[in-house]
Formats: sequence, structure tokens, C-alpha cells
Amino acid sequence: MTTAPSPPLFGRALCAMVTPFTESGALDLDGAQRLAERLVGRGCDGLVLSGTTGESPTTSDTEKAELIAAVREAVGARASVVAGVGTFDTRHTVELARSAERAGADGVLVVSPYYSRPPQDALEAHFREIADASGLPLMLYDIPARTGTRIEPDTVLRLAEHPRIVAVKDCSYDFLGTQKVLARTGLAYYAGCDEHNLALYAVGAAGYVSTVANAAPEQLRTVLDLFDAGDTAGAAALQQRATELVELMMTSGLPGAVTAKALLDDLDLPSGPVRPPLRPADRRTTEELRAAYERLAG
Repeated sequence: MTTAPSPPLFGRALCAMVTPFTESGALDLDGAQRLAERLVGRGCDGLVLSGTTGESPTTSDTEKAELIAAVREAVGARASVVAGVGTFDTRHTVELARSAERAGADGVLVVSPYYSRPPQDALEAHFREIADASGLPLMLYDIPARTGTRIEPDTVLRLAEHPRIVAVKDCSYDFLGTQKVLARTGLAYYAGCDEHNLALYAVGAAGYVSTVANAAPEQLRTVLDLFDAGDTAGAAALQQRATELVELMMTSGLPGAVTAKALLDDLDLPSGPVRPPLRPADRRTTEELRAAYERLAG
């Protein structure tokens, strides 16, 4: 008799949640709670706060902690709360990890230090120091297109030996490297690029951390549910149906925070403006996003 595998620590269907602001640009904690409630009620079993989509470079340390506490209060134990704490400064990242733990996060998401582009040995030491700094499990965030530094597969293999380094948000676009690590570790891999959600899941990933889930949480969750039920053709068909919206939101030349907030605002859901230097999407882009959303949801 075989034993069913344990569910991933952070869940399967995670949303890289936008950070709602008021029209004046202040943190909108009420909006964040309402959005978090909607996402969890529609299939998300985890929320990632203050990541790329959450505009982490333009929120203060205090705002980050307040956001964690507010979302934790809203969702309780129904979903995991993973806090983005990565910066280009190891000391600052350690401080944010400890703050996230105090605020009620279940884990931390740590991006490679950007701009300084540390070599692999320095990168490994950075992640180990952060993992040692709190009691929270850590998700590595590999997104070299933004940071300028890849977390190389061999580095990930060494980091997997640390008891609190448990997961990876994978935006590497290195499918072979990802499979190499999946085959040799127990790390929970999460697709960080929505076009890879099903492909990575099919080879053993834990799920996804999705920007598109801000607007379409049910549809993306259903892709995983269909696959788990053995309906691989249905899962593939739904993933393909989502491609138009994924492309518009993630490869239109605008950051995902901009497109996600434009669509959420058009749907009368909590979002608010983006903070400079980001600028809002224009009306035509918003109309295209809404039309693609309607076709996926219809």
C-alpha cells in the first residue's frame, strides 16, 4: 500500500499578491484584507506578499510588517503567508526576515541580491545567513533577468542541505536545471512564470507562485486540480486557454504589478495605483486585459 505524498508546506496554488494602495498612494490594509479573502476563497492556499508583483522595492519596512499582520488576520490558518524579504543587503534582509516572523508570516521569500551580483560562494553564504536568522522556512527566489545573478543548480543543491531552505520560486527559464534539482532534492519547486505552471507541475513541482492568479485564481487552480484528477488533457486545454491572459499580463512590456493592478481595478477589486517609478497601464492595455480575462473566465 502506497502512502499519499505530504502536501507542500506552503500549499500548491500561491498568488504573488499585489499590494493595494489608496488613491493617495498610502498602504490600503483594508483593501489588502479584502483581496486576500477573495483569493483564498477562490482557490489560493498561499499568498506571497511583498514580492515583485507586490512592489517590494517601494514599500517601507513598516509597511511590509503591517501588510503581513493584516493579511494574517484576514486569512487565519486557511492559507500560508509567505513574506518577500529579499534585498541587495544581507543585514537588511536578516532584519526583514525577523520582522516577518514577528508579524506572523509562515515563511520568507528571498531573492538573489541584485545590482551587486555576488559570485556563487557569496550568494550561498547570503542565503545561509538569512536561513539561520529566524525560525521561518525559506523559499529561494531565482529570477536572474531581474537580479543579474542566477542561483546556479549546483548552488541550490548545496543550499538544499540547510534544514530551513525548503522551496524555490523558479523564474530561471532553465527547465533542465530545475529537473536536475527536483531529481536530487526534496525542495518544493514553484513555477514563478505562469506559462510554466503546468509544465513544471507535471515533472514534480509543488505548484506555482502566480501573478495572473490575482485576477484568475479559480482557473489556474483548476489546472492543477484537473491534472491531479488524471485529466491531463483537460489541464492542458485550460492552461492553453490561459495563455492569452498570461502573455498580456507578463510579456507586454509592462511589469506584472502594472498589468495586475490595471485588471483588478477594472474588475472593481482592491488594487489602487502603482508607486513610482512604475506608471499605470493605459486604457487600451486595460481593455485588452479585460477582454482576455472575460474569454478565460467565460
